[in-house]
Amino acid sequence: MPSYTVTVATGSQWFAGTDDYIYLSLVGSAGCSEKHLLDKPFYNDFERGAVDSYNVIVDDELGDIQLIRIEKRKYWFHDDWYLKYITLKTPCGDYIEFPCYRWISSESEIVLRDGRAKLACDDQIHILKQHRRKELETRQKQYRWMEWNPGFPLSIDAKCHKDLPRDIQFDSEKGVDFVLNYSKAMENLFINGFMHMFQSSWSDFADFEKIFLRISNTISEQVMNHWQEDLMFGYQFLNGCNPVLIQRCMKLPENLPVTTEMVECSLERQLTLEQEVELGNIFIVDFKLLDGIDVNKTDPCTLQFLAAPICLLYKNLANKIVPIAIQLKQVPGDENPIFLPSDAKYDWLLAKIWVRSSDFHIHQTITHLLRTHLVSEVFGIALYRQLPAVHPIFKLLVAHVRFTVAINTKAREQLICKYGLFDKANATGGGGHVQMVQKSMQDLTYSSLCFPEAIKARGMDNTEDIPYYFYRDDGLLVWEAIRAFTAEVVDIYYESDRVVEGDQELQDFVKDIYVYGMRGKKASGFPESIKTKEKLSEYLTVVIFTASAQHAAVNFGQLFLGMYPEEHFIETPVKEAMARFRKKLDTIVSVIAERNKKQQLPYYYLSPDRIPNSVAI
Repeated sequence: MPSYTVTVATGSQWFAGTDDYIYLSLVGSAGCSEKHLLDKPFYNDFERGAVDSYNVIVDDELGDIQLIRIEKRKYWFHDDWYLKYITLKTPCGDYIEFPCYRWISSESEIVLRDGRAKLACDDQIHILKQHRRKELETRQKQYRWMEWNPGFPLSIDAKCHKDLPRDIQFDSEKGVDFVLNYSKAMENLFINGFMHMFQSSWSDFADFEKIFLRISNTISEQVMNHWQEDLMFGYQFLNGCNPVLIQRCMKLPENLPVTTEMVECSLERQLTLEQEVELGNIFIVDFKLLDGIDVNKTDPCTLQFLAAPICLLYKNLANKIVPIAIQLKQVPGDENPIFLPSDAKYDWLLAKIWVRSSDFHIHQTITHLLRTHLVSEVFGIALYRQLPAVHPIFKLLVAHVRFTVAINTKAREQLICKYGLFDKANATGGGGHVQMVQKSMQDLTYSSLCFPEAIKARGMDNTEDIPYYFYRDDGLLVWEAIRAFTAEVVDIYYESDRVVEGDQELQDFVKDIYVYGMRGKKASGFPESIKTKEKLSEYLTVVIFTASAQHAAVNFGQLFLGMYPEEHFIETPVKEAMARFRKKLDTIVSVIAERNKKQQLPYYYLSPDRIPNSVAI
């Protein structure tokens, strides 16, 4: 009788193993096997991290194996089981891989296909078409859209983390890691002491140094020693945690009535301010988004304030960016003076502090929360709703949305919810942060997520003219490496533009993002469909770059882009493409490391060995 060798790999994360009964059935082109209990005498099967093998003997020839069914039944009490993959050795010696990388909860059954990536047009067998359809029908019931706040990108329909589908929840290890990291951050920043400091008047600027007592690294030490200096202030707009706001000033704004006479002591080329603008030496950061945002009033005993500054910066003869004028409100007037470097020391310093405070609010709520976390959640939900696990684009992107929905759900539970940490610690808490997201949606465009286009739109693309913009330089290297990789993957699975246009599952994925993420706004520039291989490659690059590199640049990542520990792809061509992708990333790491040797303040946030795959890893 035909005999199959079944190898079962259990996950290595906490509580991945199970004591439940595990049954396997084989579905072939010539018939189906009986249910077989996978069990070895006097052996603890399916322990955490285990790889167990079993012989399965069937009565009749099954033909080509098309599906395998895994059934879990309670032994003593319910426990979840994380199945990584199953490998099947057929009677003729062939090996078939069945990736899973899913939790099997309670008493349930899952059906797996072999690991070869397939478009819908590649499936000609009825049972495979049916499996594909049922998987999406089930997922669309589990992954539902919900409006958390009016005007926001839609998010997952779950009130709390435990309401999420099991496959996208934090596993126990990651959940504990999240709590420990949160607690450690609070400990390091001794938040209660900060809260007391923030809610009372400070007596000395030296109080700032208390912030850095428990944070010790090259960057924090440099900032602590030089934070009051204009050069550090300008550098942070280029290579700090929010390097996306500075832009070349093409024309002085009408609501900033600054003159040459006011700033001439800062201009080093003996030119007028207007001439410096024409030469491209003037830059601007405008915080108009904060104008009209409600200030936090959750604590009636604490008065909080918001500014909406305009900051003018100058590229000096050393090609360094320094501030030359700051106006703290949008409407000019006698009660809204323009602060200058020639003012009294502490007047100028306080003006810069207000700008940095405004930068913090934009960074936390827009650059970080909206433009990486919430956008990546949209990508993730659409992925699970519209692309089956066998689809090559699902296999490509799933690592880049890992735990994204989970961490965002936790944020809605603990951080940005009513009475959450935002309300306690931020001047935009109590609803202001919600207003900011609502206002910023009009600027959330597809082109603004295409890194080269976004850099060019701000007039910051000339590397010779602006030589110390490492965020741009490193970001372009990483963007191009990702684009080349996605182009290779697209070439493997799509032989022509016609196949791209005819892939209905792909089109549904893109449409879900447009309709629910961008709320169907044509002005967003997000495509409603994709018709060419080139456009698909760009789109996939946007998804991966946003979730990995862009998030790392504004959040300071851990690692690692290009590493795919879950082997959803099994085909040799795509594995070779992954290897080439990793090699390119290694080269970028070396280039950045060599450059940083010459820098007093190194920039490594976009070094690929520090970029996590997703916003939550």
